[in-house]
Amino acid sequence: MAGEIHRITKETLDKLRDEYHHLTTVGRTEIARVIEAARLLGDLSENGDYHAAKDEQGKMESRIRHIDDVIRHHELVERDENAAVVQYASIVELIYLDDPDERQEFFVGSIEERPAGVPVASPTSPLGSALLSHAVGDVLDYEAPSGTLRVRITGIR
Repeated sequence: MAGEIHRITKETLDKLRDEYHHLTTVGRTEIARVIEAARLLGDLSENGDYHAAKDEQGKMESRIRHIDDVIRHHELVERDENAAVVQYASIVELIYLDDPDERQEFFVGSIEERPAGVPVASPTSPLGSALLSHAVGDVLDYEAPSGTLRVRITGIR
């Protein structure tokens, strides 16, 4: 969302700046070449390569706009590696008390920073905001679309 403040770490900001530079230089040049090569194949109305390249260009330009927004509207946050409570960029393991056999992990932070394979709980979401500043063993309630859920924090890393 344009104008939203994106809370990110310095490492993520650097990574996004590198990606932005790559996409706006190498990425745009490469996709322009692919589009031009596809145009040379003939009738654009039935040219699958051309339409696929234009679709890819649209996705890339959308990513460029998103990264630009994050870079322009960011707030740097720092993690305390020794903190004993959930903080920004923590991975939290929890169990739902109505189903204690099922454990889940969530990354509390920006989707730009999430580790692969770990679902994100935005710090502004009901779950993310409920988890912040709580420690291992804490039991807390949060409002989900399906109603109030009760969880216990079983791990923080």
